[in-house]
Amino acid sequence: MFEIIFLGTSASAPSVHRGLSAQIIKHDEHRFLIDCGEGTQRQILKSGIGFKRLNRILITHSHLDHILGLGGLLSTFMRWEIVDELEIIGGRYALERIYELLMKVVLRGTRPPVDLRFREIQPGLIFDEKNFWVEAFPVRHRGPDCYGYIFQEKPRRPFLVEKAEKLGVPPGPWRRELVNGTAINLPDGRTIHPDEVLGEEKPGTRIVHVGDTGHTEDLLPYAKGADVLVIEATYLQSEVDMARKFAHLTAKQSAELARDAGVGFLILTHISRRYRERDVLEEAQSVFPKTRVARDFDTVQVKRGSVELKSG
Repeated sequence: MFEIIFLGTSASAPSVHRGLSAQIIKHDEHRFLIDCGEGTQRQILKSGIGFKRLNRILITHSHLDHILGLGGLLSTFMRWEIVDELEIIGGRYALERIYELLMKVVLRGTRPPVDLRFREIQPGLIFDEKNFWVEAFPVRHRGPDCYGYIFQEKPRRPFLVEKAEKLGVPPGPWRRELVNGTAINLPDGRTIHPDEVLGEEKPGTRIVHVGDTGHTEDLLPYAKGADVLVIEATYLQSEVDMARKFAHLTAKQSAELARDAGVGFLILTHISRRYRERDVLEEAQSVFPKTRVARDFDTVQVKRGSVELKSG
């Protein structure tokens, strides 16, 4: 299961009710902060999540409304000594800008308070854990090296309790070994193989996250079949020319992508102050009914075929 916590959902500048771009995606003990707009550290505190284990930051692109919060976050880490290491992950252009901000403005020649690493990425696998992986894919926006991210649980075979009990496999370590794909030897001399107690392989949960973009045609292969698609909706279709000029999407365009990709649920973010939330939602739902406009501090739990949303 993945969990998404929306910390900032506004476009370009904060509003009274929305902070700048930042989301956390959690899986078991792993936490990933996606983007870090101005004020993100306050949003983290206000959400109650805290800073522990928040040591991987994925950057979608280099624009200031997505990175300026990194200065304040590192400054807090300098004082509180919350994490031992901090890895900032993104394209070259974004990392160059972030390096200037952190090393030449925040630190100004002083030693980083943590093991600070900048990891330049290319499209493809960037994180591989036992139960899930994270992949980066190219996104077209203003400027080079823009990325979206896929969070994908690995396929699994369900453990068939009835078959295990029929074979006399007791609960505990032996069953865990079988789930992990290892044959076991029971005290009576029998060997039980995983295939005897495991069902057919089932695909894992899939989340696709897109920051700012002005194009959807390239995104279809990546969004295909996602349980949840998180993507911007900066404009309404009535101002599609403006959206095209600044390389952003309308709510309708994002909904069309969700429909064509066959996603389970669409969550819109990067919402402009120029529109009412209900108008953004209405435009998207006219194309793709399973849509929600994210608000700051909303939490979404995502399982394969199941999405549970909690308002912040």
